[in-house]
Amino acid sequence: MSQQSYLIDTNILIGLEDNHTVEAAYSRFHALASTHKVDIYVHEAAKDDFARDNEVKRREISLSKFDKYRQLRKQRGLDRADLEANFGPLKKANDVVDATLLHTLEKGATDFLVTQDKGLHQRARKRSPDLARRVLFISDATELLIQTYEPKEVPIRHVGEVKAHEIDAEDDFFDSLRDGYPEFDDWWREKCVKQHRSCWVVYDNEQLAGLIVRKDEDAADTDAVTKARKILKICTFKVGPENRGVKLGELLLKQVLWYAQSNAYGLAYLTTYEDQVALMELLEYYGFRNAGENANGEYIYERDFSAEALSSLDDKTDFEQARENYPRFVVYDGTLGFGIPIKEDYHDTLYPDLYRPIQGDLFGGASRAEKITRPGNTIRKVYLCRAQSKLGPAGSLLFFYKSTSKNPPSQSITALGVLESVTLASSTKDLMQLTGGRSVYSEEQLEEWEATSERPVKVINYLLVSYIEPAVSIDELRDMGVIKGHPQQSIYKLSHELIDGLVERADLKFEV
Repeated sequence: MSQQSYLIDTNILIGLEDNHTVEAAYSRFHALASTHKVDIYVHEAAKDDFARDNEVKRREISLSKFDKYRQLRKQRGLDRADLEANFGPLKKANDVVDATLLHTLEKGATDFLVTQDKGLHQRARKRSPDLARRVLFISDATELLIQTYEPKEVPIRHVGEVKAHEIDAEDDFFDSLRDGYPEFDDWWREKCVKQHRSCWVVYDNEQLAGLIVRKDEDAADTDAVTKARKILKICTFKVGPENRGVKLGELLLKQVLWYAQSNAYGLAYLTTYEDQVALMELLEYYGFRNAGENANGEYIYERDFSAEALSSLDDKTDFEQARENYPRFVVYDGTLGFGIPIKEDYHDTLYPDLYRPIQGDLFGGASRAEKITRPGNTIRKVYLCRAQSKLGPAGSLLFFYKSTSKNPPSQSITALGVLESVTLASSTKDLMQLTGGRSVYSEEQLEEWEATSERPVKVINYLLVSYIEPAVSIDELRDMGVIKGHPQQSIYKLSHELIDGLVERADLKFEV
């Protein structure tokens, strides 16, 4: 098995080495890397961040911490103009450091870069989707190490709906909320419990892992900057520090976005502190904007919702439209669509919400939420295949067809997605890098693909828009003209008429 390698940014080094209690995600990342002999590097350029510290003693202490890690030297001859050409304007000295780290990552000196710097994540995304997938927040780097080196069946509870009084407020999950908000207990009792506020929860092994508390507002009674007739306020959005980073946060946000879209809200908003960089990056990825600050110095993040159909734009790709307006997406005469056959095992991994065994699930009845699922029930997905067929541009629609299966549904289209990118992987290392931020596979499973330059593996990144329930059965697909004769065994292109028919059949509750 080839070993992963990680380059850590200055903020991660400080989180691991500073003179304070190390947060759970940092300590777990370091422990996993040490256990599995995973290389962690720091970059020579990052010393420049510490060297600019005017306090001599603190500077000396900070610089000494570099010696604990393997170091990557700067590339000779690399100048600021080269970095700007590839990674955008470099207005400040630390921008040059950020660009240097991305340049090192892009060259392949390490597999992943770990940073809590939201701007660095955004700079990577502007460079390319593939590079952005290799820049990870600390929680997601930890999750990737677990997924790679400690694969196991872990029951992840689906988002459940409860009232505040049903939640144990003494759970350790709430400790950090109390630390940052001394009045938390009074607020929880008076505003949440007594007012019977609705909550979304996720449990992991009977431990509270994620929580959203929500509240309905209107234009006359809201702290939102933008006024709307019907407003969804997210009072609390929290993921446990030892839990699944952006993956679990994205699962909770998916619930917010679909709920707001399906219930005709005009606006959804929440507030964040400036150190909640992973949450802010996630919100901005799905179309939230920073609308200003409240009296407590928190950032107010807002997103508009509409039932109207989206139109294709000249200054944004159809994929960017889908991402920023999720779950809505663009459909017009030029939209391409494809059917993608998928075997049962891969289907169960990608779409755990649809896993319905004929025999009872091992974990059935164990959850305090509504139903059981397994890891993978997020928006951003990656699918691997060796289909020879080519796919269309970003924004094309993907209809996933579950082939003959022992568990229902069988021989049916079950899911609708929007294509982000298609990349060919010529080695296990390529697969690891291209799927890293979204992987549901261990490296052992990736090795089984035996990817080579002669037999590359197609890596399809996409957004899961919706499951189609009930699934479109083979008989219905034949009636529609999607299948003629035997079901297709490889990726196939759909006519615009068939795309419209399948989108209508998905019954999405909004105009397309």
